[in-house]
Formats: sequence, C-alpha cells, structure tokens
Amino acid sequence: MFINSVSKKLRFLTDDSQYSLFTTRDILRLVIPLFFEQLLFRLVGSADTLMVAGLGEASISAVSLVDMFNNCTSSIIIALATGGAVVAAQYIGAKSLLRARESAKQLLAILFVAGTAVLAAGELFPEQIIRLLYGKLPEDVHAAAVKYFKITLLTLPCVAVYGGCTALFRVMNRTKITMHIAIISNIVNVAGNALLIYLFKLGVAGAAYATLVARLLSTAIILFMLADKSKLIFIDFRSGFRISWQFIKKILFIGIPGGIENGVFQFGRILVLGLIASYGTREIAANAVANTVDIFGNVCGGVFTLAVVTVIGQAVGAGDEKQIRYYVKKMMSWAYITHGLWSLLVLACTPLILLCFSKLDEGTRQLAWYLILIHTGMGILMWPGSFVFPCILRSMNDVRVTMLISVGSMFAIRVGSSYFIAGLIGSGVLAVWIAMILDWMVRITGFSLRYRSGAWTRLAHVKPRPQE
Repeated sequence: MFINSVSKKLRFLTDDSQYSLFTTRDILRLVIPLFFEQLLFRLVGSADTLMVAGLGEASISAVSLVDMFNNCTSSIIIALATGGAVVAAQYIGAKSLLRARESAKQLLAILFVAGTAVLAAGELFPEQIIRLLYGKLPEDVHAAAVKYFKITLLTLPCVAVYGGCTALFRVMNRTKITMHIAIISNIVNVAGNALLIYLFKLGVAGAAYATLVARLLSTAIILFMLADKSKLIFIDFRSGFRISWQFIKKILFIGIPGGIENGVFQFGRILVLGLIASYGTREIAANAVANTVDIFGNVCGGVFTLAVVTVIGQAVGAGDEKQIRYYVKKMMSWAYITHGLWSLLVLACTPLILLCFSKLDEGTRQLAWYLILIHTGMGILMWPGSFVFPCILRSMNDVRVTMLISVGSMFAIRVGSSYFIAGLIGSGVLAVWIAMILDWMVRITGFSLRYRSGAWTRLAHVKPRPQE
C-alpha cells in the first residue's frame, strides 16, 4: 500500500501528460540553476559572519545585527521586484511580450529609486537607527555595528537593481545566467574577505567592503546581460526612459503589499532581537550562528518561493483555473520533498559547521545547536507551507489577504508570545524560536483556508473550472 502511494506520488511529480506550459524538464531547468544561485547568493552574506568568527563574539554579534536590518530593507525592496516579476510572467503567459519588456524597464526604475532612498536615510542617521532598533548594546558591539552598517548600506541600490534583474531572468527561465553571475560574485566576496579581514586587518569593515565590491560587480554584469536584444525580455537603455503609470500601478499593486508583508516580517524579527540582546552577548552570538546555518537550511524552500512566481504567474496569464491548480499541487509537492531532504543533510552537517566557530565558548555553540534543531527539524514539516504557499497566492494577485495573515501572525504570535515565553523559561533566544514555530502554524492555517475559499479565482481573472 505504501509503495503504491509513493509510486503514484512520483508519477505525479514527473507526469507531463496533462499540461505542457511547464514540463518536468522545464521545471528542473528552472530550479536546478536557481538552487546553486541561491546557495551562492546566501554565501555572500554568510561569508561575512563565518569569516569574522575569528575576531570574537563582538564582531559576530555586530555583523549579525546589521545583517538583520539589511535583510529587512532588502526584503521590502525585493518584494517590489517580485511584484514586477509577477506582472512580467503574466504578460508572457498572455503572449504580450512588448508589455512584458516595458514593465521590466519600469520595474528597474522603481527599484533603483527605492534602494537609493533607503541608502540616503541610513547614511544620515546610522547611530540613531542602530540605537532605535537594538537599544543599548555593549560598547564594542555598538562600535563594530555602526562601522559595518555604514558601509553595507552602500550596497542597497545594487541589491535592488540586481534583485529586479534576476527576477526577470527567472520569468524567462534563464536561471543559468544568474547562477554564473552568483559564482563570480561569491569568488570576489570570499577573496575580498580573506584579503581585507586577515591581510589588511580591517576587521568588520573589511567584510563590508568585500561585499560591496562583489555586489557592484554582479550588478554591472547582469545589467549588461539584460541589454541583449536576443532575449525574450530585454532593456533598451539607449531608448531613454519615460514614466508609465499604467505599468507602475500594476507592479505596485502586487509589490507594495508584498513589501509591507516582508518588511513587517523582518521588522518583527528585529524587535525580538532586542529581547535576545537584553539577555547578553552569548544569546546574540548563538542566535547569529543559528541564523547563519538556517540560511543554508532554507535554500531549497527558498528556491521554490522564487520558482512559483514564474510557473504560477504564467499559468495565471494563460487564464485556466484547472491548469493553475495542477501547477500549485505540483510545485508544492516538489517544494516539500526537496526542502525536507536538504534539511536532513544540513542537520547531518551541522556539527561540522559549528567547528568553524571555535572562538565561541562551548555553551554558546550548544545553545546554537538547540536553535538549529528547532528551526530545521520543524521546518521540514512547516517551512514550505509557511513561505512558499504565500508566494503562490501573490502570483495569483491575491496580495492583500496574504499580507494581513502574515502581518497579523507576526505581531500577535511571533512578537507577542516571545516576551511571554521568555518570562517563563528565562531565555530570550529560545523563547523567540519557540514563538517562531507557533507563527508558522498560524500562517499555514490562514494560507490554506484562503486558497480553499477560491477567492483568488476572481482576482486572477481565470476561467472557471468545467463541471465534472
């Protein structure tokens, strides 16, 4: 019975007989390069934490705290990129390539302005922002955090534009290009870290400068590649630019709720970091180490948060409800299987990874191990449902309710229960990670009920299902 069930599931994953919009080969061509790209992209940020590990707990803590803020702002900006990717994917599905290209140009303009605005605000008030977010930090942690913060802020316009370009390559199913760029970026970043941190003794500033150079280079390369007129979507930079509110409104309709959702999610994580920081440097450092490992633990799930935009977006553009439902089931099945297998591999490798943090005391590493077990172990069951599924709903234009579920769960469950649990168990970091699991449960319930309601069919403007 079990073997028959598994065999039936495997046949569904590879069955191409029902629809040809995306065959199994097409999906593999999309997700395999995307996996390596995401793995390498996450190395750019994590390499800073790993390579400053030899400088002590203060440096690790500073890089971790600042990266949390950078991830927050980047998530808001990249959500706009996702909004543009959904619009472009739907135009491709509807066979309207001229509109897809124009929406791409408008998207990059929006992203550059957004990234530059955040850069300007951060450079004007760096110390005030650090104090506002994290309160009174130990003096050595605060000094290192401000230094790292001011330099990494310079990467935000690049992160914004690069994120938009990679989103456009994904909807064209050209993820090999972005994978190759990610390889170059990581080589530059790791080499720069080794040179600036250890040879020139620049400390956390060296890690920041290496990241800046790597992201400048990758942005320049991907813009050059996107100017190639042989591609399905390309940007003709010589033709100039004119604002088109028609496209901007459509991009922002999807991008703004997604940006608010991602921003609130990351801001909620920053709020609970204040709780963690109040328990001392040990808990900050353990949280930083666990986050570094868990960034890699989410690689496969993260691949599908991006891949579903291409697949579901084009299915929505084609306007067939039955086809959309088929690809929702197929992509979620792929997401759960690959995420689960990858998470088990990460758990098996975690003891070896923790050896990289030899400068930390044994108690800090033990606490980090408990946190990784909580996140990765429970994530096998819940991460795709919590984070891949809302991306599917957004690809169907169902953005507002999806945002409300995420924002409500973040504040009511993750932030609210963190402080309550911390008072019970006497640990800020353990409380935050237990509250995270409760948040996942609420998110899964909300997103599942929303999908089953069928309200998305009206928002996606799809043809009704034929009567059985």
